[in-house]
Formats: sequence, C-alpha cells, structure tokens
Amino acid sequence: MSSLHDHESGKSVSIDKKQSSELEPSEDGVAHLGVKTVQATHKVYGRYSKWALFIGLGLAAYIYSLDGTTTYTYLYFAASEFKGHSLISPIQVAQSIIIAVGKPIVAKIADVKSRGTAYAVVLVFYVVGYIVIASARNVETVAGGIILYAIGYTGLQLLTQIIIADITTLKWRGLVSSLMSLPFIINAFIGANVSAAVISGAGWRWGYGMFAILIPASLLPLIVTLLWAERKARKLGIVLDGKQIETAEAKQPFFRRLLHTANQLDLPGLILIGTSVALILLPLTLSKSAKGGWNNASIIAMLIVGGVLVPVFVWYDFKVAQYPVIARRFVFNRSVVIAALIGALDFASFYLTFTYLYSFVFVVKPWTLLNVTYFTQTQTVALTVFAITAGVCMRYFRRAKYLLVTGLAIRLAGVGLMIHSRGANGSDAELVWTQLLQGIGGGFAAIASQVSAQASVPHCDVAMVTAVILLITEIGGAVGSAVAGAIWTNLMPARLERYLPFVSEADRADLFGSISIVVKYERGTPIREGVIQAYDDVMKVMTIVATVIAVVPFLLSFLMPNWYLGDTQNAVEKVDLKGERVEDASPTDVERR
Repeated sequence: MSSLHDHESGKSVSIDKKQSSELEPSEDGVAHLGVKTVQATHKVYGRYSKWALFIGLGLAAYIYSLDGTTTYTYLYFAASEFKGHSLISPIQVAQSIIIAVGKPIVAKIADVKSRGTAYAVVLVFYVVGYIVIASARNVETVAGGIILYAIGYTGLQLLTQIIIADITTLKWRGLVSSLMSLPFIINAFIGANVSAAVISGAGWRWGYGMFAILIPASLLPLIVTLLWAERKARKLGIVLDGKQIETAEAKQPFFRRLLHTANQLDLPGLILIGTSVALILLPLTLSKSAKGGWNNASIIAMLIVGGVLVPVFVWYDFKVAQYPVIARRFVFNRSVVIAALIGALDFASFYLTFTYLYSFVFVVKPWTLLNVTYFTQTQTVALTVFAITAGVCMRYFRRAKYLLVTGLAIRLAGVGLMIHSRGANGSDAELVWTQLLQGIGGGFAAIASQVSAQASVPHCDVAMVTAVILLITEIGGAVGSAVAGAIWTNLMPARLERYLPFVSEADRADLFGSISIVVKYERGTPIREGVIQAYDDVMKVMTIVATVIAVVPFLLSFLMPNWYLGDTQNAVEKVDLKGERVEDASPTDVERR
C-alpha cells in the first residue's frame, strides 16, 4: 500500500499498486510518479554521490551565472552590427515568452520522465541555440538562435531550483537556493572583464560561441550523477510503479505515445498562452515600424486574436486539459497567486528600466566599456548578497513574510529614485544607488516569495508550482520589455528630431538604430549632447511607469501567508525528503497569519 495526497480535499487516501495504475490519466498520478523517483534517489545516494550532486549543481550554477553576466551585452552589438538596435526589445519580448512557456514543459518532463532527462533536453537546446547565434548573418537569425537558446537557459534556471527543492527542507531552502546565485558575485567582475575583452577583441560571435563548449562541459557531471541515481533506484526496484507504467506505454503505438506525451505536457495550453501573449505584446514594439502604425490591419488583428485567446486558454485549461499548465488548485492557492502576481509585476517594473539601461548608460555617461558593464551588474551583485542574507534569516527565524514586505519596500524606493537620478547630469553615486537599492530589495523579496509558494503545496506539486510562478513572472517581464520597446520606438525618433533638427532624417535613423554610431561622436559635440537629451527624456518616462507598477507588489505582499519553515519538505505535508512521515516541532501545523 502507498499513500497519495488528495490536493482538493486535503485528505490522504491509501491505494495499492494495482490501483495506482488507474491513476495514470490523473494529473496528480503523473506528478506523484515523478516525485517518487526523486524520493527514491535519496535512498541510493551515498556520501560520494551526494558530493558529486552538489559539485554538479555548483558547476551548473556557475555556468548559468557566467552566461547571464556576459551574453546579454553581446546582443546590443550583434543587433547594432545589422543596424537593428531598435529590435532589441522585440527580440527580448520573444525571448521572454519562450523562457516563460518553456518552464512548464521542462517541469513536466522532469515530473513525467526524470530530472536527469530534463537536464539532457535542456543541454541540447542550449548548445544548438548558441551555434545558430554565433553563425548568424542577419538579425533575424540572431533572434531565432536566441529563441532556441532561451529554452535551454530557462530549463537550467528552473531545474536547478527544482533540484534544490527536492534535496532541502524548508528551513534550509532559502539559504541553499540563494547560495546557487553566489557565482553572480564573482562573475559580476569576471564576466564584466570577459564581455569587455570579447567585444573589443574576438567579437560578439565568439562570446556566444564559446558557450557551445562550456555548457556541455559544465552540465555533464550533474546529468551523469542524476541519471546514475535514477537508474540505480529503478534497478533496485524502488520505483516499481513508474517502471510498470513505462513498460505499458512502450507497448502502445508510436503516434498514440506521441499524442499522450503532448497531452501530458499540455502542449495545446502552452501554445494558446504563448501565442496570446506574443500577439498582444509584439504589436507594442512593432507598431512604429509597421506601415500605418496602429492603423495597420495586421497590428489590429494581432491584438484582437491575442485578446480572444486569453479566455480560450482559461476555458481549455480549466475544462478540457487532463494535465493543465495552471491547475485549478493553484488558482485557489493564495500563496501561489500572490507569489505569481508579485513576480510578474516586479519583473514588469524591472524590465521597463533595464531593457535599454545598458544603451542609456553607454551613451550618456563618459564611462569605459568595462565600467558600463560593472554598473549593469551592480543590481545582480546586491540581489545575490541580500538573497543569501534573506536565506540566513529564514534559516533562523523560520518565517518569510516580513522579508518579502521589507524587500519590496526597498525595491520600490530604488525604482522611484531613478526618476530623479537616471539623468545624464545626475551624479554617478546616485545612479549606482538606484541599482543597489533595487538589488537589496529584490534579494529579500525573490527568495521569500519563492519559498512561501513552495511551502504551500505538497512535494508532487513543487516542480509545477515553481514553473507556473516563473511562467507568469516571465510574462510580466515580457510585458515590461514590450512596454519599454513601445516607449522607446514611439518617443525616441521624435525626441531625436527635437534635439537634432540640424541632422538629416537618414542620419537620425542611423543614430536611432545603432549605439556604436552614437559613441563615435565625442561628449560635448552637438550631436552627442542632442542624443543624450533624447535618451534622458525617454528614460524618464520609463522610470515613472516602472515606479507606478512597483507600488502594487508592495501592497500585495501584506496578503502573503506567513508560513512556518520547518524540517519538512513543505508546510502542508509532514514528510521528509524521502517522503516518509515526520513530526516537525513547529508552533503550528500550517501557518501563522
């Protein structure tokens, strides 16, 4: 006999192995089998294999960090080389949509198959994407490569968080999760030097291409360790139910298995939500370049179809899908909903100010390329340091809500300060402090929000809840990038015309399309100063909108339940990491409001 948690009623029911096969059409049954594999691996890990797991996670975290602190800068130069600097926002919107939609797919693969299999899939997309970018001959190919790479990038981010949730109890999860970001502190400096050297030396193509070699070398130790543990658990018969179902599935016709896999991954639901978000957001950044602007029939059609697909997605996932991306129980879970809304709005606010921040500082400040890169890493370093601080606080105080509220208040102050300090005439110290405050607040808020959501669901839901929250968060980021792109493409040409009336329209178009052309003019020259004034005006609008949006997550944080973070895998089941019952010495069984 085995125990299965009924998420709707909150009760536990007992089933035997014969009955467990009947659960296969159920969403909970599939997730339960995936988690059983994870729990089984805890019974086969020894001292050395656990160290191999931790070292593998460390290598994965490091390469993810090095990627995040270098490759984003190459896009500005790649786009500028093809005279497509204004297309950065549409590319980032598309990237954000893929990163968002890819998360549930990776989580489903990790649950239905295994964590090791999911990492292997991620590796393939990562490598192929970077090869495509490095060999690109136009901005469209760059965009295509970024979309492929984004699947790998989002998968690596998500799987690392899922593995951490698998191997840590609640009281340690915040600290261990934040420690995975520790390489960002190192790479803020190493990465800045690497990216500056690559841009001024080998070129942006090599910047992307070297990761096609570094990523496999870094991920293979972790993939091998996970697959070894999963294989050993199956060989010992610990994951018997999952093996029986895999054998039964293997006897089915190929197309039936393919259809079943698509059903398990909820591909129709993911296509609906991805398409709707893309059709709504892309017109914001493309309307300026489209013939007739907002009166263009294609732009109008995209918005209408995108808007119609939103309720269609809700209807499909709630009424039709057997394995929905966003399960009904998640929608009625207060912690999950609040964490998702906070993440989405916070990301929208962040990307409004960050999408063109590198270009802005590169143009308006007389800083070296290395110092510009250092500056753009300021927020990341602060976020990492204070996420670790938050993890330590959660380890000893066993609560997360107060850190969430405090963090979002500090972050709001940092965004608001940008309205005054973003300008070309603002002091360097003021501008750096805007990033420090946002990083400090973001470090507290991000880790507190994630752990609170994971605490509110059983282990079999942790992977999908993490994916759903990050899905909605990334959609918020896509909204922020799209709005930033809309503001940039609609306001910048007019501002350039206002401040550079003596420059021809063709030359203004070149200045608008490439930061490399802008910086050829020295500070103090009429053209450079005119561009700076234009950048300053547009950034002011972006920061005002970002500040207004940042108020909402702060208010929502007061509604988050204050879960007790104890010695269990989550706060709603009294089970340890092996899935065995434990009695946690917590002041309450569930939460303290």
